[in-house]
Amino acid sequence: MTARNAPAAERNRQPILDALRPRLPATGHLLEIASGTGQHAAFFAQHLPGWTVQPTDLDPDTPASAAAWAAEHGVAHRVRPAVALDVTATAWPVEVPDAVFCANMIHIAPWAATEGLFAGLGRLGCPLFLYGPFRFAGETAPSNLAFEQWLKTRDPRNGVRDVEDLRPLAAAAGLALTETLALPANNHLLVWRPA
Repeated sequence: MTARNAPAAERNRQPILDALRPRLPATGHLLEIASGTGQHAAFFAQHLPGWTVQPTDLDPDTPASAAAWAAEHGVAHRVRPAVALDVTATAWPVEVPDAVFCANMIHIAPWAATEGLFAGLGRLGCPLFLYGPFRFAGETAPSNLAFEQWLKTRDPRNGVRDVEDLRPLAAAAGLALTETLALPANNHLLVWRPA
């Protein structure tokens, strides 16, 4: 299988990397939740040379696509084979990472996935870098509202999540929001660290 291409991942990968790089130590193991095509995993492994990346996704096409991207970027030795991971499961089939990255998942999944993500982070006890569109005290950009309307036509359980609704889940997991970074296209990177 050839590498699948998500245009949004190509557009946002550099701003995300620029935000991640000064907030990560020189070496470590990054767990990526909902890796999709595997583009982020390969790009991060290429530009964070001290890091290994573990892609995960429930999409059965992710392992082959992620492997193809890793090979194309010359980082197959630092991108582990993608594994199937259901964030709502009570145990995750991965080793404890130094950090977790999750992009564009919680708004295209039922609320139970958001609950599962934070519950899993509570078991892992490491920082979470959460990327996507968000509401802040009910407010978000008009483009995000239009996007949300489209998402809800696909599944009414989808939606742009409010950071205030995330805080209790994070607190229960022993995490606190330490930084809110504005990135292009009305997206944000939220940095959650063990409290």
